Amino acid sequence: MPRTLHVLAQRPGRTGSGVTLDAIVRETERLGAWEQHVVCGVPVGDEPSVGGLHPGNIHPLRFGPGGDLPFHVPGMSDVMPYESTVWSSMSQEWIDAYVDGWRRHLERVIVRVQPDVIHVHHIWLLASILKDVAPGVPVVGHCHATGLRQMELTPHLAERVRAGNRRHEWFAVLHREHQERLAAALDVPMERIHVVGAGFREAAFPGPSPARRVPGRVVYVGKLSASKGVDALLDAVEAVAAEGRHVELHMAGGGSGAEADALRARCASMGALVHHHGFVDELELSALMGSADVFVLPSYYEGLPLVLVEAAACGAQLISTALPGVVEVLAPALGDRLQLVPLPEMASVDVPTAKGAHQTSRYLTFRVGPR
Repeated sequence: MPRTLHVLAQRPGRTGSGVTLDAIVRETERLGAWEQHVVCGVPVGDEPSVGGLHPGNIHPLRFGPGGDLPFHVPGMSDVMPYESTVWSSMSQEWIDAYVDGWRRHLERVIVRVQPDVIHVHHIWLLASILKDVAPGVPVVGHCHATGLRQMELTPHLAERVRAGNRRHEWFAVLHREHQERLAAALDVPMERIHVVGAGFREAAFPGPSPARRVPGRVVYVGKLSASKGVDALLDAVEAVAAEGRHVELHMAGGGSGAEADALRARCASMGALVHHHGFVDELELSALMGSADVFVLPSYYEGLPLVLVEAAACGAQLISTALPGVVEVLAPALGDRLQLVPLPEMASVDVPTAKGAHQTSRYLTFRVGPR
């Protein structure tokens, strides 16, 4: 039986790429055609689970005091739903330690597993060394767009990332705009980059139930992060309430660091207007989405946000910023279930100007809550 080695530098199951990895492994196991192994980065003490694989097929590199590397797992976003290290804050010493630690770990795993193909998530630093440690093994690089963003946020790493990643045989992207951006970023031919889209687990989101819907309930699912537009959403909820319209915001998801702590404190200060549920499992998530009068994704940067499809499957009306993946892929299928809010004037790749953030909150104020 052929063997595939899945590689993810982050914690599995806690971000979009981790959920994608879990789903790919689960479906491949169901087909029974491949022996699968997973390499991932986790905190000390965490015992990762991926797609129902036997623990012996999961090969974690451990981060934190007492682990293989002394710092927290670096995240592909600057705010992660768990304690993490921000790439732009890493010293050269830490970056060298990161690369050396992964190189040694991958060499051991590849000797043991002898994979026929490697499937790596994120076009970033870990992916850039795969051809050094396994030059004869075909590699599929799965782009979730965050690597493209990090090239802008940490330009001192960009050329190293480009040079290493362009050696992959194939690439998978979420939609056409990503295909064009990745071809330009890596200077590779378009025919090596395949638009694969994404999906969601229908069994976990069984369908709408009007009896569950709560009038005036707004639901947001995602990280506590300014790049997700959470500040603008909170501004809008306050403005709706000030107009005398009934609104209650329910939020699911986590975040770490000063930015997330500040947003968490602001949510707490808003009393009954905001209910923060933290990290929830799929069953709780489905129930929360099913109770939504409207589901809002105010993010300024995303790949292909499947959370909109999951919310639609639960019967919610949807509001989203006009992200490229949403406009190109999701909007035609979701039709009048989806209202789009224009992307604002941006100061950087995922940070709006003050004027732009105010513009987003104004659009959301008009559309969120009963009129």
